[in-house]
Amino acid sequence: MPELSDALKSIEGLIDERKEEYLETLYSLLRIESVSAENRGIDEACNTLKELMENIGIETTIMPSAGNPFIYGEIIRDPSAFTLLIYGHYDVQPADPVEEWLSPPFEPTVRDGKIYCRGVGDNKGQLMAQLLAIKSYQDAIGELPINIKFLFEGEEEVSSPNLSAFVAENKDLLKANLVYTSDGPKHDSGAPLVLLGVRGITYIEMMAKGADWDNHSGNKGNIVPNPAWNLIDLLNTMRDSEGRILIEGFYDGIRPITEKEEALIRSLPFDRKNIAEQVGYADFNMEKEEYYRKLTLEPTFNIAGFTSGYGGEGSKTIIPSTAVLKMDIRLVVDQDPDDIFRKIEAHVKKHAPDIELKNLGGMKPSRTSADLEIVDVIKTAVRTAFRQEPVMQPSMGGSLPDYVWTDVLKTPSVIVPYANFDEANHSPNEKMGIADFTDGIKCTCHVIEAIGKMTF
Repeated sequence: MPELSDALKSIEGLIDERKEEYLETLYSLLRIESVSAENRGIDEACNTLKELMENIGIETTIMPSAGNPFIYGEIIRDPSAFTLLIYGHYDVQPADPVEEWLSPPFEPTVRDGKIYCRGVGDNKGQLMAQLLAIKSYQDAIGELPINIKFLFEGEEEVSSPNLSAFVAENKDLLKANLVYTSDGPKHDSGAPLVLLGVRGITYIEMMAKGADWDNHSGNKGNIVPNPAWNLIDLLNTMRDSEGRILIEGFYDGIRPITEKEEALIRSLPFDRKNIAEQVGYADFNMEKEEYYRKLTLEPTFNIAGFTSGYGGEGSKTIIPSTAVLKMDIRLVVDQDPDDIFRKIEAHVKKHAPDIELKNLGGMKPSRTSADLEIVDVIKTAVRTAFRQEPVMQPSMGGSLPDYVWTDVLKTPSVIVPYANFDEANHSPNEKMGIADFTDGIKCTCHVIEAIGKMTF
């Protein structure tokens, strides 16, 4: 690894000295129960963040939207200089089931070097790492070498329904050379992770109806139709035994994998046994390239839930009156969730017109080219910050509203998670390592320093 510059040594030393102070600052935000799904704590979180940002020297505005407010901030050194836009979210998931927490979910508690609290990893700990990096850089070095803008939203945990419209309406305000996000966990190997995109999603519900009420399966067997079989028959027209989707046009427009992306996949770490243990599937036997290709660069067609009839203890002999199927379909560039829904709708009308289909929402996929010079700059900065070679993936398996940057703002986007792999975001006992938090502060400083040395 390259020797750190005097500037970076000074910044890292300052961060280490201020660890306890920075943790207390984080705790003040963590204690606010900003649960977007329950519309709690939103205004308090906004006002607290605004005050924290202004104390750092960031010109900050709370901007209204059709939903929860956005928080925008900026430090503009020179309008012609490189501009980095940092995105994050201040809302969190509900704490339920509360009884499974080992400590109060909104009271930060340290155990074994990790902070346990709802929202610590997703996303308040990572958001605060960005802000405290600005404070550390300015206090240790002085003026930032680049312009930095910030956009924090309060609806990410409810699928960011107003983010796209907000970005579209504020393109000039948000104009930047790169969007930088820290969300999610590091690689399962523990290595730092650089992500160049996300998969999109279409979420659908299908309902099949039979009789007006449940019937006796003996007295009315072969007489009353079973709606569960109607859904099963429909599913068999949608997917073959090899897993290929049979919906007409489903694979149209998918962007071909580039040589650079293929090379990235070949370079990724892979531990079959470890993956099998993590997912709880002992029969997992994929090879590395197949695993990463399926995880990051191919769409999915997943049954998330199938509900019909009796599911309680013992037996109950009925023909159910309804059957409901929920599916999440992960998409890759350049698939469009609305287009995919229309194709599914056409397929259902052709094969099972009596089945009711609902669109429960979607999000576009996103991808930033691995060939961009700035991508190498970020990767080098991450490597230097963590003293470890980062894992770089062309896409993550899950979905984030990353498309608003690449598709709406027309700006490349890079995601660098700071949280530990076992952060348990969305689950009881969510946690973030103290070292992961302080390393995240340092990493943002390294990114700023590296971009500042570039000639664009």
